[in-house]
Amino acid sequence: MTDFITIELEKDPRGIATLWLNRPEKNNAFNAETIRELILALDEVGADKAVRLLVLRGRGKHFCAGGDLAWMQQLGELDYNGNLADAQQLAELMYNLYHLKKPTLAVVQGAAFAGGLGLVSCCDLAIGADNAQFSLSEVRIGLAPATIAPFVAKAIGQRAAARYSLTAERFDGRRAVALGLLAECYPAEELEAQADAWIANLLLNSPAAMVACKALFHEVAGGELTPALRRYTESAIARIRMSPEGQEGLRAFLDKRKPAWQESQA
Repeated sequence: MTDFITIELEKDPRGIATLWLNRPEKNNAFNAETIRELILALDEVGADKAVRLLVLRGRGKHFCAGGDLAWMQQLGELDYNGNLADAQQLAELMYNLYHLKKPTLAVVQGAAFAGGLGLVSCCDLAIGADNAQFSLSEVRIGLAPATIAPFVAKAIGQRAAARYSLTAERFDGRRAVALGLLAECYPAEELEAQADAWIANLLLNSPAAMVACKALFHEVAGGELTPALRRYTESAIARIRMSPEGQEGLRAFLDKRKPAWQESQA
């Protein structure tokens, strides 16, 4: 496992990888090193066949306060090509998280601002504290949420994304649920237990089937009912039925027993 400075990557025997933003003294604001390390960590998680689920979290009081001010000041001193290269790294991080083949769950406390909100938007599932605070705050300092915009729009819709990027309003966990950014929110003191419950529930499911479901809904996201999409869905169910986990799941259901992936968690 790679040694990191600004993040931590933990793996447990159940197949859970927890990726921690680990700059609590900076409210987990990220800089170039954090972005680079997150990209490396996602590569490691994606290549590890034992990992069934990635959980994204932040150490300390806040999930992620966005970009580190010192780093952003350095970017202001670069020319266009220097800023473009940095933006390409941040975009790679967001795209890699969104397209990670394994399911992802964000657990949010405190602030999730700017790029931090982008990370939440890139995850398949997200839960948070009801008093968590979210903001697309870039316009307050003369910037725009450019590289995260596609993922924010997917998560909360075009109109809401435009509103919050133009106003930089803060909204809490309850509003985040209403917008679709969070699946659920809980009192802050219950968040840890609820995260454990979400993880335990996901572990009941076939790892291969969850990977297939994620790929399926990425494919159908456009919504256009084309002949090619119909063929894709037909082949998707045929493949998963004939897969080892598909066969095991059907046999276990008929035999009225737990499937192998659940037995391994006992």
